[in-house]
Amino acid sequence: MFKKKQPPIKSLIAQGSQISGNMKFTDGLRVDGAVAGNLRATEDEPSLLVISESASIVGEIHADHIIINGTVKGPIHAGVMLELQPKARIEGDVHYAALEMHQGALVAGQLRPLLGADVKPALKLAANNA
Repeated sequence: MFKKKQPPIKSLIAQGSQISGNMKFTDGLRVDGAVAGNLRATEDEPSLLVISESASIVGEIHADHIIINGTVKGPIHAGVMLELQPKARIEGDVHYAALEMHQGALVAGQLRPLLGADVKPALKLAANNA
């Protein structure tokens, strides 16, 4: 979905780690541990945030492309794409330009598309090809 190459994951919060406080990151960040605070990607550059099955976040999240397979309690803001994997558990409102939600993912909150987002769907439905 990025016009340029997707950013590399350069930072990791490892499983067993616990972070308290807000964090700002550039490029890509993978979270396998626990974070109590807000995660915000640097604006003006493409960003990727991966929240693994073992991760838990309590706070607000801002990034371009967000992939979640863990637990998030707080609002999520995905500027380009949000992918909710089967074990994703979200408690909070979700703001997105494009959304991919796998069977099994749960959202306890409102799904709010970003108005005016110029994102084309990645997939074409077979019914539209008739």
